[in-house]
Formats: sequence, C-alpha cells, structure tokens
Amino acid sequence: AGLFASAKYAKFPFDKLIQPAIDLAEKGFVISKSEAGSLNGLQHELLQFNTTLPVFVKPAGWKEGDTLVQKDLANTLKRIKEKGAAGFYEGETARLFVEEMKRGDGIISYDDLKNYQPKFREPHVFDYKGYKVIAMPMPSSGGILLHQMMKMIENRNIGAMGFQSPQAVQLMVEAERRAYADRAEYMGDADFYKVPVSMLTNDVYLQDRMKNYDPTKATPSHDIKPGFLQAAKESEETTHLSVIDKEGNAVAVTTTLNNSYGSRTVVGGAGFFLNDEMDDFSIKPGVPNMYGAIGGEANAISAGKRMLSSMAPTVVLKDNKPFLVVGTPGGTTIPTSVFQTLVNIIEFGMSTEDAVYKPKFHHQWLPDEINVERGFPMKTMEVLQKMGYPTIDRGQIGRTEVIKVLPGNKFEAVADNRGDDDARGW
Repeated sequence: AGLFASAKYAKFPFDKLIQPAIDLAEKGFVISKSEAGSLNGLQHELLQFNTTLPVFVKPAGWKEGDTLVQKDLANTLKRIKEKGAAGFYEGETARLFVEEMKRGDGIISYDDLKNYQPKFREPHVFDYKGYKVIAMPMPSSGGILLHQMMKMIENRNIGAMGFQSPQAVQLMVEAERRAYADRAEYMGDADFYKVPVSMLTNDVYLQDRMKNYDPTKATPSHDIKPGFLQAAKESEETTHLSVIDKEGNAVAVTTTLNNSYGSRTVVGGAGFFLNDEMDDFSIKPGVPNMYGAIGGEANAISAGKRMLSSMAPTVVLKDNKPFLVVGTPGGTTIPTSVFQTLVNIIEFGMSTEDAVYKPKFHHQWLPDEINVERGFPMKTMEVLQKMGYPTIDRGQIGRTEVIKVLPGNKFEAVADNRGDDDARGW
C-alpha cells in the first residue's frame, strides 16, 4: 500500500517496475555463501512454524551457487502487477493470507487487509550546523533520536576530538543513552499518544539533558531517567535503499520484517514471509523486546495502532540541495548507526567509504553497555572501561547505504561491506 501511495512520484509505471522482481522469483537467482548460511540456520524453525512447506526448506542444505526459485511469490507479484494494491489486499492473495492465518490460529481477517490504509506524514526536519536533516517522523523513533543525539553534541567541538577517540566515543555514547531513555518513555504512534516532539527536540531541553554529562567518567543508566517535560503526557531483517537521480531527486527507503525472516512463517501458496512486528510494541512497561528496548504506555498495544520502530531513512541537504542519502537495517542500532555515519562525514571529514566501513558502536540506555564491532580500537575500549563503561564485543552493526553528492553533478555511492550489498549507477 505504501509503494502504491508513493507511486505518484515515480517516473515509471508500477507494472514495469515490478517485472524484474517477477523474473527473479519465477526464474530464480543464485544465492551467495552468506545467504546459504542464513537459510541453513533457519531450517528447523521453517519446519516448526509453517503449515505448508515453503521453498526455503532444503533437507540436503543450501550451498553457495544454488538457485532459489520462488514460483508462489512470482504468482503473487503477477497479481499485484495486474490489479495493483488490490492484487495483494483482495482476491486470491487475500484468500491465501487469511487461510494461512486460520491454519496458524492468527487473527488477521479479510476486512483487516481490505481496510488497511497507508499514511502520509510530515518528515521530521532539523538543522545541524547549516545542514538540513530530513528524517522519519513518528511512529518511527529514528528521526527524533537522530535529532536529539546530533543536537546534544553540536556545540562540543567533537570534530577536534578525533574519530574513535575515547573523548568522541564517550560524548556520543552519553548522547545516545539520554535519547534512548526518552524513547522508552515518550515515543509511540502519534495518532494514539500525544508524543511531545517539540519539547523532546527543544534546544534548551537537550542542553539540560547533558547537564550531568561528565567527560571523565560514565553516567550510569540507572542515574539517567527520561527527561522531565512540563507537558510530559503531550531487525534485524530490515532493508534500506538509498536512491538519487540525475535531477537530484533523492529517496531513502527503509522496510522491515523486524527480526531476521520475521515470524519465519510463509503464507502458503503466496510465497512471502509474515513479519513479527508486534515485538516492536511494549508488552508492558519495563519489559524489553528482542532488541533489549524498554517501552511504556506511549507504545502499548492497541487495535489499529502502529508500533514504534527504529527506522531512520534520512536525506541531508547542503545549501538546500541533496548532499547525503543514508539509512540502514539493524533494529535499535539503526539511529545510532546513522548518527555515527553523519558525524563521520560532517564532523570528522571522513571519506564516504570509511564512514560506512569503519567499526561502529552502540548504546541504547538499557542494557547499560557499549556494543562494539570487531576491529574497534582496543586502546579506546580500554580507556572507556576505566571510565566505567562495560564494553561488549558483538557481531556486525547494521549495513549502512550512503550516497554522497559531489561537485559537478557527480555521485559517490557506498554499499556496506557487512553484507551482500551493492551500489550501482547508470
């Protein structure tokens, strides 16, 4: 529905745009080593959660170079090509969807599918040192978190501290933990909860949040509460695309199944995975989700409500023209990855490639620890540990895709080497 709603801005008709996907599904494509490993790690759950055996099950195991053919998905895409959004939300695809729900004791009905409507929302826009940052609004926390973190460091001359210096990392971590504390208390679907966006992003408020920042030691998360507002009650299976054309039209798109392969359940006969996005709601105050994120009443489950996400597709303007197009998958690490990428380019003057490829770190208030990727500087980690920061080695953080506009109408596109990502121009 979102794709068709935004198609009014497209240059090509949808039936032409969808055909390459139909071809890939119908004729198959050769899978990579990492894709084979990912599918092999999924076999037990595919057998456990599916009422109709999907094409992703292969008893002998997948290997690099195998061809994955998805006939059911191809037929679903053909129905969408022929009938538009109704080819998904009504007719044969809807029938297959609802029958899958019944077999799995799900509750999604024909009316739920037919009545779903996408929403256009005003982007969250803010200024950072003369750059205009255009980010995603509620019900994604990504834009507000990015705004808060950027503004908390803006007047502290982080550029002079140096990339991945203990001082720079510590400052960014303290900004991250304060922003995520606010996320837990105040952020949710603005249609159901009055999210105090203007107060959360007020410059005076954000500077007040940093009053107890100490550049010599950690501020434990148990001492960091959500900020006090005068009007207080006012996955990692995500895909990101950054696109720009010769006229300078820039698009940042993030779409998600939430966890890897979502619910691991494929709609029988239709060929697509169902997400497990319900995990992005707060089950109850103080109980973490699969990413360890804490939430409260603002993000409580309610019929018709959209769950709080972390998606952060972002466009940065310089002199009111596109300068950066950026985004990433990664669950709650998405906003911090975009934050670091922007700081790397704008403050540290790094090349786009280094800004994407260099090891990243992440802090989200709770749990009270810094996650770091392999290759993160050991000396910086040692200094941070002495300052009181628990540091945890973890796997890769996100897969950031960046386009940078260069002088002379040239583009620099970098696809993250953390995955089978790709950058192309034509």
